[in-house]
Amino acid sequence: MQYVAIAITVLCGLGIITAGVQYLVAPAKTAKSFGLPAWPDGRSLAWLNLKGVRDIVSGLVALIPLALGQYQVLAYLLLAAALTPIGDALTILRYRGNKTLAYAMHGSTAIIILIASVLFFVS
Repeated sequence: MQYVAIAITVLCGLGIITAGVQYLVAPAKTAKSFGLPAWPDGRSLAWLNLKGVRDIVSGLVALIPLALGQYQVLAYLLLAAALTPIGDALTILRYRGNKTLAYAMHGSTAIIILIASVLFFVS
């Protein structure tokens, strides 16, 4: 079970870091895949850079305790981190964005993170 939790954590950690880098490099293009009906443009694109930094830090928050073998701490951090994709999904739904992305991408991400958390707790 622990190996499955480690694999999920590595994939999710690297995945969100990759997304964060994409928001820093090509914010307008990347934003279209998030699910909201509209994004800022022009100078307001700076908000997407903030999202990029948040995503990179989120990935590191998962990968650092994993690298240190702090599985119990990681279980709690993943439990807390699942709130981010839940909040993302709820925001998309509230503002009438893409329901498929809200449920499929953000909702499933939250569930996968919660599964990894539980696996760390029980192993």
